[in-house]
Amino acid sequence: MEDTTYILSVATASILGLLLLIIKLRLQPFLALILVSILTGLAFGMPTEELLSFVVTSMGGTLGFVALIIGIGAMFGEMLRVSGGSERLALTLVKSCSEKNIPWALGLAGFLVSIAVFIDVAIIILVPLIYGISKRTNRSLLYYGIPLCAGLSVTHTFIPPTPGPIATASILGADLGWVIIWGVLAGLPAMAVAGPIFGKFISKRIFIPVPEHMNQGQTKFDDVSKLPSFRSVVLTLLLPLVLILSNTSANLLLSEGNTLRTLLVFFGNPIIALLITCLVTFWVFGYKRGYSREEVQKIATKGLEPAGIIILITGAGGVFGKVLVESGVGGILASGMQTLGIPLVLFAFMTSAVMRISQGSGTVAMITGASLTAPVAQLMGVSDQMTALLVVAIACGGTAFSHVNDSGFWLANRYFGMSVSDTLKSWTVMKSLVGLTGLSVCLIISLFIT
Repeated sequence: MEDTTYILSVATASILGLLLLIIKLRLQPFLALILVSILTGLAFGMPTEELLSFVVTSMGGTLGFVALIIGIGAMFGEMLRVSGGSERLALTLVKSCSEKNIPWALGLAGFLVSIAVFIDVAIIILVPLIYGISKRTNRSLLYYGIPLCAGLSVTHTFIPPTPGPIATASILGADLGWVIIWGVLAGLPAMAVAGPIFGKFISKRIFIPVPEHMNQGQTKFDDVSKLPSFRSVVLTLLLPLVLILSNTSANLLLSEGNTLRTLLVFFGNPIIALLITCLVTFWVFGYKRGYSREEVQKIATKGLEPAGIIILITGAGGVFGKVLVESGVGGILASGMQTLGIPLVLFAFMTSAVMRISQGSGTVAMITGASLTAPVAQLMGVSDQMTALLVVAIACGGTAFSHVNDSGFWLANRYFGMSVSDTLKSWTVMKSLVGLTGLSVCLIISLFIT
């Protein structure tokens, strides 16, 4: 009993210490995670030399897969962004729809674009595209903007190869094919409820005109006809998802030793799938569109800049998680959950949501949530399908409840020209609906798998 109390006390103190370092002392999350991991290890009695070796080994083990996936994905996303692929996707979907269906088209556009492009960048690119539509129809900017941002939010946090679910899946050891399947099943209803449905509701109550200080509906391309083709953009975005899913399908449907299975498993490996997609993107949206080799190289290098910090934070989160595993806190939490009757999916959501509310960063929230959930899932011996579902549940917690400590909150505040109060009523509620709707779907799915 004394051991249990001590382990829980140290684990709780480590979480509180992490929040103190990030929120109050403004320490960079990567440094905060490493520092807390070392102090936690010492508190659990790990010898100093073994602890440092453990930190290095855990960091390397976590990053081996994640660094490759996030790095390659960031490069292909940057190439797509620079070439104007994101604009083409949004413009084509909007033009092909009747006025009443434009919010649904924008939600779908956001859903697809965020497969490759970081959400903050996607908002900067795509929100100005709806200024002209809003001005022409004299509707609140929220009528179009909320669906677009809901679609971006869902894919950015629910579906690989974006950094959040990749990092979470790595810590939990989840199959990315199943993460994609559950992410889509949970994400589409979340996009619908938080996007067009909520957008229609809130736009009747808050009228937001096009901000005067913003560029009125202009893209960075003077001639829209020079944008990439719609088909090439969609096929490129779907390519890595299809390849990864072929890997999961081959493992389920084909026997070992089968030549087709061997090929599908190889080309559907997330690293190979993204590498192929990246090379295709460089060719289709780079060289074929007149970019020189030097320009493509610069674009690829530029894409790696935001990826670096995410990779380091993911590695540090992996270290923190493995320290907690070594402490035995997983068994204590698992026992407590069974006593209280808390479903594992709900536990995964709650751990991530508490961190999200406390310190703002969705990435840190998801990684911390995964670190606390991983030892519990391991001890409970859950299936591959349930492990992947936990990734999506953690993503739901890392998406919901965005408020004033989240950089995305202020980005929306600026690009929609809203007051803080209106941003809380629109953006915060939209993000919360994404997370809670996704969680509801996850809880339903969890009734049929173990």
